[in-house]
Amino acid sequence: MVATAPTPYRRARHLVRTQVSKYPALYLPFARRKYPGPSPEVIGPDTELVIDGYTRSATTFAVYALQLAQDRPVRMAHHLHAPAQLIAAARAGVPTLALIREPRGAILSQLVREPDVAMRDALVAYTRFYGCLLRYRDRFVVGGFDEVTGDFGAVVRRLNARFGTSFAEFAHTDEAVRECFELVRYRGTLSGTLLGFESGTVTVAELHRERASQARTAGALDTREAWVPSLDRQRAKDELKARWQRPRLARLKARAEHVYQQFMAR
Repeated sequence: MVATAPTPYRRARHLVRTQVSKYPALYLPFARRKYPGPSPEVIGPDTELVIDGYTRSATTFAVYALQLAQDRPVRMAHHLHAPAQLIAAARAGVPTLALIREPRGAILSQLVREPDVAMRDALVAYTRFYGCLLRYRDRFVVGGFDEVTGDFGAVVRRLNARFGTSFAEFAHTDEAVRECFELVRYRGTLSGTLLGFESGTVTVAELHRERASQARTAGALDTREAWVPSLDRQRAKDELKARWQRPRLARLKARAEHVYQQFMAR
C-alpha cells in the first residue's frame, strides 16, 4: 500500500492531534478515556517506567525487550506517541526512555502504515514532537533507533545509571532478538494477554502460555497487522522515496533533521 491523498477531515484530525498532544493537561485526560488499557498505557500513579517516542521509532521492540529481561512485570507507560506523555514523566521525575529515529526512516515507515497521512504533515508532526521536548531533554535517557535495535542492553545500562534503577539488561543474543520480533509479529492479534504484558499487568509465564495458542494462528496474520519489516512494506517504502526527494519538502526536511541532531547531541 502506498500513501494516498488524505481527506480534509483526516488531515485536520492529524494536525489537531499534533498540536494538542504537546500539552499534558489537555491531552492526557483525553488519552486515558480513549486508551483504558491494556495498551497503549498512559502515565499514572503506578508507572515505574515510561518508554515512548514518535511513531515507528522501535517502541514495540524496546517494550518487549525490557519486559522479557525482567524477573517480574514492570508497570510501564508506553505507545502513546505523544510528547505530553514524556513531558509529564519528566516533570514527575519518572524514569523515562525517549526513543528517536532519524526523520527519513521514521516518516517513510509511518506513511507505509498510515497511508492517509500527508508527508509534509508528518514532517511537521515529527519536528513539533521533538522540538517541544528539547527543554526536557536532560530529564530522560534517549534511545536512538539503531542502538535500541542493535544493543538494547547498553540503553538499559544508561537508564539504570541515570535514574538509579535496577532493571535487568537485555542480552542482545540472536535468540532473544528473535523472541522480541515474534512478539512484535503477534501484536497484530491484539491479544489482551500480550498487550497486558507490555504494560506490566501480565507475567512472562502467562505470556508463554498464550503464545502457544497464538502460534497456531500466526499464518493467518495480514502483513499490515504484523508490525515487522515485510516485502510488501519495503516495496511501499521504496515508492515513497521518490516523493521524499521533492524540492518543495526541502525546508521541512531540514527542520526535522535539525531537531533530530539537537536531540541526539544533547
